[in-house]
Parts: sequence; structure tokens; C-alpha cells
Amino acid sequence: MQTAADTRAMKRRIRLNKLKTFFSKPQNIILLILGLVLTVTTVAPIVAIAKDTITIHPGTIDANLSGRSEGYTLANYIDLFTSRTSKTNLWTPLLNTLLLSTISCVVSIIFGGVFAFLITRTNLKFRKYLSSIFIFPYIMPQWTLAVVWKNLFYSNAVTHSSNGLLASVFHITMPAWWCQGLFPSAMVLGLHYAPFAYILIGGIFRNMDANLEEAATILDTPRWKTMFRITLPMIKPAILSTVLLVFGSAMGSYPVPHYLNFETLSTKYISLNSSRTGEASILAIIMMIFGVAILLANQLTLKSRKSYTTVTGKSGQISRFNLGNAGKYVIGVIFIVITFFTSIYPIISFAFETFLPNPGDYSFLYTGNVANLTTKWWITAENVTENGMYGQQGMLYNKTIWHAYGGTLLVSVACALTAGTIGTLIGYAVSKNRRNKWANYVNNIAFLPYLMPSIAVGVAFFILFSNKYVNLFNTYWLLIIVGTVKYIPFASRASLNSMLQLSGEIEEAAIIQDIPWFKRMFRIIVPIQKSSIISGFMLPFMTCLRELSLFMLLCTQGYILSTTLDYFDEMGLYAFSSGINLILIVTILIFNTVVNKVTGASLDEGIGG
Repeated sequence: MQTAADTRAMKRRIRLNKLKTFFSKPQNIILLILGLVLTVTTVAPIVAIAKDTITIHPGTIDANLSGRSEGYTLANYIDLFTSRTSKTNLWTPLLNTLLLSTISCVVSIIFGGVFAFLITRTNLKFRKYLSSIFIFPYIMPQWTLAVVWKNLFYSNAVTHSSNGLLASVFHITMPAWWCQGLFPSAMVLGLHYAPFAYILIGGIFRNMDANLEEAATILDTPRWKTMFRITLPMIKPAILSTVLLVFGSAMGSYPVPHYLNFETLSTKYISLNSSRTGEASILAIIMMIFGVAILLANQLTLKSRKSYTTVTGKSGQISRFNLGNAGKYVIGVIFIVITFFTSIYPIISFAFETFLPNPGDYSFLYTGNVANLTTKWWITAENVTENGMYGQQGMLYNKTIWHAYGGTLLVSVACALTAGTIGTLIGYAVSKNRRNKWANYVNNIAFLPYLMPSIAVGVAFFILFSNKYVNLFNTYWLLIIVGTVKYIPFASRASLNSMLQLSGEIEEAAIIQDIPWFKRMFRIIVPIQKSSIISGFMLPFMTCLRELSLFMLLCTQGYILSTTLDYFDEMGLYAFSSGINLILIVTILIFNTVVNKVTGASLDEGIGG
């Protein structure tokens, strides 16, 4: 007869066996460890920044309002939301940020979507070249087109700065709304993120079942009705994904509104941070809330998505719209011109700026006096007291620039290796436990930092790691930690999508033969999914090379190129900032080309490139 003690012992053995079975699977160990680590690295900065909003900061407005030098207060919230300065410090920047994000989404979807349709569904000429060149604005630093916009359209009469190319050569003066503010900022960000729309929408256009439109044609449905009732609903998921990516990224953009003189939450944070530190932290929290809100709205919309199917099987033929014998060439040439100014001209412009005696001033082109061009910005080795050099050596001899370049490569490689490895493990583990609630939690918590505006993430880690207990400010360790957390989503999503396509029978066969997990990973899984895994490593590397918003609060000049560029801009050494832009763009393009040649993978692969 079984006693109560025997029953308890048997239950303990059952629980112990379940525990052993659970930990015998590597994917469970990965999910448990990474789930805890990601929870800490994601939640702890958010808690730190939330705490900072109610903390009294000596010497700032909250200390003055509360009459105390330490402790906690709600004075920051009361002052930010209800004081006479609330319109200037909160409501106007918030409205500007929402307008900027919304219009950027519209521009990127229209421009990228139309381009995707032309590349995949028409007989447009020069498709291969256009597809490859179209993604350049995203590969290049975010502020590239903003600087090019200034160099093209600024004028002394309107912006009270040096005359740009149009004003110097053609005496064309553009209005203020065109040169600075909402319109140029939205256009620049829309063009920068248009490759998102092109890649996402183009993928659906290319793989869309032609039977859907053929059925409508047989029923004598007008072309416009087919487009709005069948084609556009099919690309709705891609449009929503583009909104998700662009809205959050545009909301946290600092360099574009900074260069184009447009006040947003990110630029307002920088201006408030020294005197109203707690209120600035509230702005960062607001940016985070919008990032999460857009994700929830996207998920709710996708749950109610309609399904469009036909009775017949999958058609292997894609129906193409005929643009006409002349139209296919004319439209192709128009896009060649557009992509020249968004992709090739920036490189030429930055190179040219480094030889101008007064960067940004193109008046010598009008007079024809090219003898004024100079190489002093590059090769000045000792005569650093020359007017305009501000005590700096030329870029080829400037130790600050080359130290920052080395630091940029160090941080980028470290972030790529760390984020790529963690993301690959997350993708593997989640694909093995796809119906598990903890696996879904780990997948979502890993993706959450991507939805948060970059400057808000930087603020959160600055507060967390810049105090008397843990001070990592101005160290590469902090940059690597922040970059890893921010870029894990690139690798995890790339890995998960590829791992879900991998049959479980492949690894099961190896398990039956008692092959260890490490050998299964490096001899079977990694070689099969090499292309996607390499993409998971390369995307963090490329993005980290050109990141400014995320790192600008975490280190000073000389650590990485992007913050050093901002430092030279503040000094007035615009030739140096143009030179650093050129170095960054060339480095990114070289690495991108090498990866394409070695792995055969590219951003526009499978769409038309």
C-alpha cells in the first residue's frame, strides 16, 4: 500500500525528471537565459528613465520648483504639462514630431511603393541598376541627404548662411519653408526610409499570385478597381510594416531635424537636458510610449486582415503592365535622375566640399575661378594656426579622426558579433518552441528596443550607466552594450524567418546519431542558413557604422566618427564633417559590396537587383 511519503517522493521524482528533460534541450536553456538577460537589459533602462522623471536634480528647474536638492517630486510633470512653457517645451515639439513621422511614412510608402510596382510589375527599363542604386539612401548615414539639401538650397537671403549650389550658380533662391522646417525634414526622412517600403512591398508584388488579377480581368473589372480592390489590399501587411518601421525611426531622429532647423521631441530633449533634466526624461518616455503604441496598433490591424484567395492553383506567371515603347525609357530615365541626386550626388558633394576654401559656398563656380580650390583640409600637417583650421591638423593627419574611425570599427564589429550571435540563438530557440508563451515573450522583448526611438534608448542607458554606482560613460563597453540591445532585433528576425523554414527532421536525424548540439549547429544548421545568418550579423554592423542618435549622449568626440562629426560641425569645421561623411559612406559601400560578392546576399535580392 502506497503511503503519503511515497506519493510525495514520486511527485518529486516526476518534477525532477521533467526538469531534467526541460534542461536537456539546448533551446530551453537558451530561452531561459536570454529571456532573463533581455528582460533586465530592456526593462531596467526603462525603469531608470521613469525614475529619473521624478528625481530632483541639483541645479535644475525641479530643484528650484520643489525647494529641495534631493529626493523625489512630481514638479517635472506639473511644470512640463501645465506651465507657461508647456507649449514651447512639449506640445509644439510633440505635434511637430507626429507630423514629421506621419509625412515621412507617407513619402516613403508612396515613393518606395511606386518604385516597387514599376520594378516588379512593369516593363520598365534599367531595372537592375535602379533596384541596386535605390537602396543607397538607407545604407548611407541618415543625415547625408539633410546636409546635401542644405548644400543645394540654402541661401544667404533666406537662411542667412553661405549660398548653396542653386543660389550661387543659378541665382535661384528657394523659400524658407522649402529650405528649413517640416517639409525638407519629412522629405529627407521619407527618401531615407523609402527602401523599407521598396523591399517590403516589392517582395509581395513579385510573389503575388497573378490569378487574382486575371480573375478580375476575365470579369471585365476596370484596371483602377482591380488596383484598389485587389492589389492594394494584398500589400496592406507590407504597408503596415513600413509604417511600423518608419514611424518609430522618424520619431527618434535627431540629426535630420537638427540640420534642417526643425524642433522635435529629440531636438528639444537635447536643449532641455542640462537645465530641465527630469522634463527631458519625460520627453524620452513619451517617445517610447509612441513606439510601443504603433506596434500594438499594427498587431490589432493585422489580426483583422482580410484574406483574398482564388479557387484555382498558384500561377507562376506575373502579369506586367505595359508602359509603352517610349514610356519604359522615359520613366526609367526620370528615376535615374532622381536616384542620382539621392544616391550618387551626395558622395560627389561631400568630396567636393572638402576642397572648397569656404565649405558650402559655391560662388566660385559662378565666377569660374577654380584656382581657389584647396587641399588644406586634408593635408595640413603642422601649420594648424592657419585661419579656419581652429588648431586642427588636416584630416589625413588628424589623430582624433583616425582614433574615432578605429573606435567606430571596434564598436561596429563587437555589436555585430554580439547581437548577431544572440539574435541567431533567439531565432533558433523560438523556432523550436514556436507555440510556447515564454518563447513568444522572448521574441517580443528582443524586438521591443527596435521600436523605441534611438535617442530614447540612448537616454535610458545614459541614466542607467552614468551614476555613482555604475559609471560607464565615455567607454566602448557602454556603446557595445547599447548597440547590442538595439540591434538584436535585426539578427533575431533574420534568424527566426530562416529557422522556421528549416525542417525539424534534419536536426532530429543528427540527435538520433547522438551528435552534440554544438556540432549540429556548426555542421548542419549554420551552413544551411548561412545567407540569413550572415545578414543577421551584417545589418547591425552597417547600422552601427552610421549611428548618431543612439550614441550621441554616451560618449564625447574622438570615440566614434558620428559624434566626432557632430563636434566638428559645432566648431564650424564643415569641411571636416563633410570629409567624415565621405569616409563613412565609402566604408559602408565597400563593406556592403564585399559582403554582396562573398555571400551573394543583398538588400534588394529577389526583387529586381
